[in-house]
Amino acid sequence: MLNWGLRDLLHQPGRPLSGAVAVAAAFLLVLFFDAVFEGESRSIVAYPSHAGADVWVMQKGVSNMHMASSLLWDWKLDRVARVPGVAAVEPILYLNTVVSAGGREWFTYVVGVDRDARRAGPWAMASGRRLPGPGEVVVPEVLARIAGLGPGDQVTLLGRALRIVGLSRGTFSMANSVTFVARADLAELMNVRDAVSYLLVSARPGVSPAELAQRIESEVDKVSALPAAIFVARDREMAMQMGTEVIRIMTLIGALLAVLVVAFTAWRQVVRRSRELAVARALGFGAAALYGAVILQTSLITLAGVLLAAAGGWWLLPWVPQIMPQISLLVDGSMLLWLAGVGLPVAVLSSLWPARAVMRVDPLEAFQR
Repeated sequence: MLNWGLRDLLHQPGRPLSGAVAVAAAFLLVLFFDAVFEGESRSIVAYPSHAGADVWVMQKGVSNMHMASSLLWDWKLDRVARVPGVAAVEPILYLNTVVSAGGREWFTYVVGVDRDARRAGPWAMASGRRLPGPGEVVVPEVLARIAGLGPGDQVTLLGRALRIVGLSRGTFSMANSVTFVARADLAELMNVRDAVSYLLVSARPGVSPAELAQRIESEVDKVSALPAAIFVARDREMAMQMGTEVIRIMTLIGALLAVLVVAFTAWRQVVRRSRELAVARALGFGAAALYGAVILQTSLITLAGVLLAAAGGWWLLPWVPQIMPQISLLVDGSMLLWLAGVGLPVAVLSSLWPARAVMRVDPLEAFQR
């Protein structure tokens, strides 16, 4: 009977192929939303993740960057630098605002850096200078491409025109971008004197970030200090609450719909073959053999859909950023494995339901169908 199941699939390949394509399309849609979610979750905390600090120091009561505000008197930089275990300290100013570029406005995180910054500036460049000087700005390559701008063009920040001197990589997401300006310029635009927003602290060899953070908080008044891993995790948590979680909900809804597509496809495949199964039952094939053939066919169609989705994702998803550069994708194969692990049992159970009805058909009625 298992041989019959295989021959039946090969005898009419169009029907099982259409079922596999339907399953693959549903799975591929889920893979896309999951890749967007993973990509945006990574991109939205790209700056603190890549800054390379061991410890972040900020205003007391602040614990993240996303939609946060922090101001410290700049003399605290020297106090932090003298804490035992501190190897280096870099200050930044930080502001959530919009930048006008190419006739559009973009929400952005503005980071004011010094000309000698080693960690606080962009971590990867597409072109131009990495660190801006007075009246200059470094913008994301993706933003510049969408806005039709390049080095030498101008953007407007808080009413001031700044000249683009560099295009950074990995600093753009649908939720926000990261723009770098001179710290002195940002201090003037914010009307802030003798203050910084965050201190990026490097630890000496052998000093753990957790230990150093505790030491800084105990020796410097009215500051919060967090190891980089905790700081990034809290920033991601806040960012997720501000909108990225919507993509996760869309992914879960898509996964549910994909499972329903799998269930309907499996059910439909058995219903189409109900007459053949009824005749086989009338000819004396046992229920176990018939159920085995149904499970084999359903499993092969579902697995074919998984393989088609994997191939489609491998070929199609890398093209998405070329067509829509504002979307950040990070493909995670675990989602496909999850879909396969859930979809296969659902397909089998959905196929056994109509197969069970066939088992109850009277043999004489089967030949009259």
